[in-house]
Amino acid sequence: MTQKRILSGMQPTNNLHLGNYLGALKNWVALQEEGAECLYCIVDLHAITMPQDPDDLRRSTREIAAGYIACGIDPTQSIIFPQSMVAGHSQLMWLLATMTQVGKLNRMTQFKDKAGKNAEKAGLGLYAYPVLMAADILLYKATHVPVGDDQKQHLELAREIASTFNHRYKQEFFVPPAPYIMGEATRVMSLRDGTQKMSKSAESDMSRINLIDDADTIAKKIRKAKTDAAPLPETIKDLENRPEAKNLITIYASLLDKTSQEVLTELAGKQFSEFKPLLVDVAVAHLAPITARMNDLMRDVSEIDKILKDGAEKANALAEPVVRETMDIMGFLINKARF
Repeated sequence: MTQKRILSGMQPTNNLHLGNYLGALKNWVALQEEGAECLYCIVDLHAITMPQDPDDLRRSTREIAAGYIACGIDPTQSIIFPQSMVAGHSQLMWLLATMTQVGKLNRMTQFKDKAGKNAEKAGLGLYAYPVLMAADILLYKATHVPVGDDQKQHLELAREIASTFNHRYKQEFFVPPAPYIMGEATRVMSLRDGTQKMSKSAESDMSRINLIDDADTIAKKIRKAKTDAAPLPETIKDLENRPEAKNLITIYASLLDKTSQEVLTELAGKQFSEFKPLLVDVAVAHLAPITARMNDLMRDVSEIDKILKDGAEKANALAEPVVRETMDIMGFLINKARF
């Protein structure tokens, strides 16, 4: 396979925010424009590793899809689909689970972080989450996966599972997926605490800018964002111990497709009372079209549902042969018997 095949996805939980856009979605659009074969799923099977209200899950799945489209992912160029609409994810997950070592799963830090002190009460799904992620990737023989720091361990496990399968059955069937690095990652932090990532699950809505926020809400959140008393410095090095200042500069630079150093060269010496209005203008101008498109799509979800149905059919066409061949290699009668 010479063409890059990219797979990535987001969970349908709470609202998409600026961190999702700058850290992932903006890059996904760039990959699409580069001509890679891109599959972008809404990972709703992963979402149910934690309790979900059924109506909220359905709404959030559509909202994530609306966010993908509004941010520039084109359903005619990329495949957009919910994970649950492709049975192969669950099927392949079980097949791979039979050869995934418990010792390796025990080392997964995300389970420890999410389960915390209640590990004994956590569901099997949360524990086996990395195996499902491996199945997501290997099901399409994806060559590259864009990953953040919190997913690198899971991608490495996917590579190990692919190698285990290939070694056990003595053939190079699965492609060990490579991480896709797109230069310096945009890491967007909380508006209330510059040492914490901007998060959909953070208790305070003031800690994030949601993609569905209107202009007034965006302006209010930026005005109230935590800062310090010092003016903007001349170099990035001078921001090392100023996490909130560094975060706002990172956001401003990323929205303008500039480097943080370019911004500091231009704005050094300004107080935050002068800088924040500039950030408001840039953020509102950039996000307003995205918000408007998301709202249009969510007012009549028939377009979203059609896109997801079409995407699932395309994804199934890629996935079903892989599941059948995997089962055939493993010794099942799937391709031998007539049912």
